[in-house]
Amino acid sequence: QVQLVESGGGSVQAGGSLRLSCGVSGYTYGHYCMGWFRQVPGKEREGVAAIYTGADSTYYADSVKGRFTISQDKAKNMLYLQMTSLKPEDTAMYYCAAKGPYCNEWQLGRAFAYWGQGTQVTVSS
Repeated sequence: QVQLVESGGGSVQAGGSLRLSCGVSGYTYGHYCMGWFRQVPGKEREGVAAIYTGADSTYYADSVKGRFTISQDKAKNMLYLQMTSLKPEDTAMYYCAAKGPYCNEWQLGRAFAYWGQGTQVTVSS
């Protein structure tokens, strides 16, 4: 059974940084796509970033390019999202998600079969 567990959320002032972590267990495919999504109550879920574990290929939403970096540690089965220059509009619940085998249509959350429980990020102005 695939399990994803996020951590690292919190409160920070605008311009600050946070690093989110996601522990992955139980995934039986050799390579897969891992993504970070965020959602604010009353708004649609937004794909933030994704990485294909087989080649470290990365993908970003325009709203976070140049500020967020997605990465993985294969040895530790960990996924990370380094967030810098945070803005109040980055405030949301952040989720990690997994799907196989590639990152095609990664911004479509419905394509991802496995989800973590989420971690809250709050950016104050």
